[in-house]
Amino acid sequence: MLYLEQFSKSYNGFLVLKIDHLQLQNGIYWIQGINGSGKSTLLKTIAGVLPFHGDIRIHDASIQKQPVAYRKRVSFAEAAPVFPGFLTGMEMVKLFAAAKDATQQQASYFIESMYMQSYINEPLHIYSSGMLKKLSLLLAFLGNADVILLDEPLVTIDTDSLAIVYTWIAERHKQSGTTFLLSSHQAFETTAVPAARVLLVDQKTVTYI
Repeated sequence: MLYLEQFSKSYNGFLVLKIDHLQLQNGIYWIQGINGSGKSTLLKTIAGVLPFHGDIRIHDASIQKQPVAYRKRVSFAEAAPVFPGFLTGMEMVKLFAAAKDATQQQASYFIESMYMQSYINEPLHIYSSGMLKKLSLLLAFLGNADVILLDEPLVTIDTDSLAIVYTWIAERHKQSGTTFLLSSHQAFETTAVPAARVLLVDQKTVTYI
């Protein structure tokens, strides 16, 4: 379960988001909102990337009081990932797998199911935007996070790869009860993510639809 309490985020004194209380049961949530409404900001604060006022908890772990325990429970894939170009994709996988206590078997499953074997050992500076996106999504799924945050997961990847991502989401949610927060301007396939509930970011706050 994910909780936001007395949450607010400002940039240079300008309030972007204010949420007095938000409680999300385990599930799949589609975050909607116009450009600049704060969708990415919301995900980045939940991920622990951006500072904010208030508190966020995943179950009993508070990002303010138990930051290490909290960060072990959350995983994040950015909309436009940037990685060190001198590393290979496999080196990134190994780094994230070690940090998230992921097994080699799990990593191999994601690499093979996304058909990344032909370039996973190549340096990242040769990767296309689509290849980087696939790697970012793979890294987010490594380990056993309680909450996975995907910012614009539908962009820059082809239709076949998109179907694979849908499969990953459905499998993880069904098998482990993982909660997903997905930000996207594009509509999700309702047959692929049938239980997705809509969260609207508007008027500097978040509401259910």
